[in-house]
Parts: sequence; structure tokens; C-alpha cells
Amino acid sequence: MTITITAFERSPDRGRGLARDMRVRWALEEVGQPYEVRLLSFEAMKEPSHLALHPFGQIPTYEDGDLALFESGAIVFHIAERHAGLLPDDANARARAIAWMFAALDTVEPPIFDRALAKILERDEPWYEQRLRFLEDSIRKRLGDLSSRLGDADWLDGAFSAGDLLMVTVLRRLQGSGMLEDHPNLSAYVARGEARPAYKRAFSAQLAVFTAASTG
Repeated sequence: MTITITAFERSPDRGRGLARDMRVRWALEEVGQPYEVRLLSFEAMKEPSHLALHPFGQIPTYEDGDLALFESGAIVFHIAERHAGLLPDDANARARAIAWMFAALDTVEPPIFDRALAKILERDEPWYEQRLRFLEDSIRKRLGDLSSRLGDADWLDGAFSAGDLLMVTVLRRLQGSGMLEDHPNLSAYVARGEARPAYKRAFSAQLAVFTAASTG
């Protein structure tokens, strides 16, 4: 059976490749697995049929035969474990790549995503400026640590891995903010990820959904 994932019918990112189905699309493209996409409206995401796949009513989900998964990190991890190309064969290198997957989602992403939400939802609140400063200070600390660790290397730990895939998708949310650009090696790191053929195919597929929704 063909893998099926879910994605926004009308993504709030306006085709910039920031929605979390992008991570899953990219991972499937990297390992050469075909997939289908079921597009959902915001209303459909709260219907029982989708809640049975994702208890929090979000995207993406992943279905392959009798297996259904939710949470983009868990889906990418499953893809990486099942298909060659995203995790090293060496056990220690594999463990380190998995550690970077967790670091991307649990350490680096939270203040970045919270900043994006605050700029949309909290701009008119009296605490907005203080909260934004706190989040941006946290982000700058994480970026400084990550930049020091990456140094002049192409990828986080040897060859490109699922850890890099997730980290690049997280860092892309900061493009144009000035914070990522303060670290040229991180900007170059993201650009290397975006230059991968599999990334380009995934980005084009996600952009096509927004384009069709905008012209339809």
C-alpha cells in the first residue's frame, strides 16, 4: 500500500514550507518512498475520522497499511528507521543522529515556535515586548551554542541525517529575522539543506498545494 500523509488544504504558512508536513515529505523524498497526500480543511481536522489518527486534531499524520502515526518527529524517526539514508549504520553514530533529532524538536524549536505564535497572537497584550525579548534571548543562546558546535562542518555529525533534516526545518522559521543571519555558518547550513534535491522536491510539492488553493 502507498503511504498516505495529511497536510493543510490551505496552509497558514502561505507556501513557505514551514508547515510540519514538510518534514515528512522531505524524509520520504530522501529515502525514495512514494506517498500520497490527503488535504484537510481546519474543520476536517476536528472531525472524528481525523481525531482517530491524531488525537490533537493537527497535521501531519502518516498511514502505511495498518500503521497510523502522528507527530512529525515520530513519523520522521519511523521513516529513518525503516528505510536507509537518514540514519547511519554505525550504532554510535546512529545514536548521536537520534540525539540531534530530539535536540532540534525539544531544545531549539520551542522558543522559535513560541516567538512565531507570540508575534501573531500576543502583539496587543501588555506583556508582549517583555515576552518577545525573553524568547529572542533564549533563541540567541541556542543559536550561539549550535553555531559553536557546528563550526565549519557541513552537517551536525558527519554525513547528513534525520537530525539535520529536522534541525534545518526548525531553523528555517528564523530566516529574515536577523538572528539566524548573525551566524553565517548556520545560514550556510540551512542553505545546504535547502539545496538537497529531496528538499526541493518536497518544497515544490507543498508549494503546489498553496498555489492550487490560491487560484482555485
